[in-house]
Amino acid sequence: MKLIELRSDTFTLPTPAMRRAMADAEVGDDQYGEDPTVNRLEKRAAEVVGKEAAVYVASGMLGNLCGVLSQTERGDEVILGDLAHIYQNEMGASFVVGSIVPRLVPNREGCPSLDDVTAAIRPAGMYPRTSLVCLENSHNNCGGAVLTVAETAAVAELAHHRGLRVHLDGARIFNAAVALNVDPKELCAPADTVQYCFSKGLAAPVGSILCGSGDTIAKARRVRKLLGGAMRQAGVIAAAALVALEEMRGRLGDDHRNAKAFAEGLARIPGIRIDAHRVVTNIVSFEVDADFTDAAAFQKSCAERGLRVSRYLGNSPRLRAVTHYGIERSDIDDALAIIETVMSGARTPVAAGD
Repeated sequence: MKLIELRSDTFTLPTPAMRRAMADAEVGDDQYGEDPTVNRLEKRAAEVVGKEAAVYVASGMLGNLCGVLSQTERGDEVILGDLAHIYQNEMGASFVVGSIVPRLVPNREGCPSLDDVTAAIRPAGMYPRTSLVCLENSHNNCGGAVLTVAETAAVAELAHHRGLRVHLDGARIFNAAVALNVDPKELCAPADTVQYCFSKGLAAPVGSILCGSGDTIAKARRVRKLLGGAMRQAGVIAAAALVALEEMRGRLGDDHRNAKAFAEGLARIPGIRIDAHRVVTNIVSFEVDADFTDAAAFQKSCAERGLRVSRYLGNSPRLRAVTHYGIERSDIDDALAIIETVMSGARTPVAAGD
């Protein structure tokens, strides 16, 4: 049975070019700053998003940790959306390890409102010091919603005016840039730091990057070391990330088109609830009507037929499908056929008046 893997774009496999680059990579000791491939990756990764410097890390979570902890002090308060990946999906690491306090505001379809951010900033005195605002683009838990350049700039202008810094969780920042048809530098310019992943839509096997000013990245390197994240001959994996950065951004539009086709197909299936117009990147968020089946049973039935989808935030009724390298349009058609079969075999809703 063929497996259609839509749980996440972290299930991508490295391309042949990545495998060749890994085999041929020139390496050294990255903890000493002497791995030439890592150094090239960090320089290029910073250039792509318009920042001065960068530090290579093993994961997006570690990149966010380094970004947050390098710009806060113990006891500080950090403003972030209530659906932010940093808050919902990273084990509270920034708050546990950094001894900082999350100050939650509504995400409002991805971007917190200026009024909510303003109200969340503490006055000086007996309160925790508000030091950082975290944004996310594209936004995983908001169904792949994107923040525009204007939205990001408005929040950053407010934050900077009040003496706060801004960290951008840009794990899928290139998906956002493609969806908006803008240069990623424009999306990242307002933020003081930005983290993005090589191992999602860009299809590298491992790794993320944190970019920012030279001074901030120097602090982030100390945080990376503190967290046990310093690496040795990391050029072996950095080589694949370099290929991903240069060769895989241009194909992200294919993933978006496949996601849109999947969403539009879902909208035609009885018992599926989805607003296909809201799907703009590679993430499709949808629900199944409880009169037909529940999310767990639907997920299990699909898996038994070779289609894997995920659920949001543990026991949420919302389901997620993510398109990526390795998923073709024919896979989308097959996935929709599986879902049609599952839903047609689910319990028929009770007719009105019965």
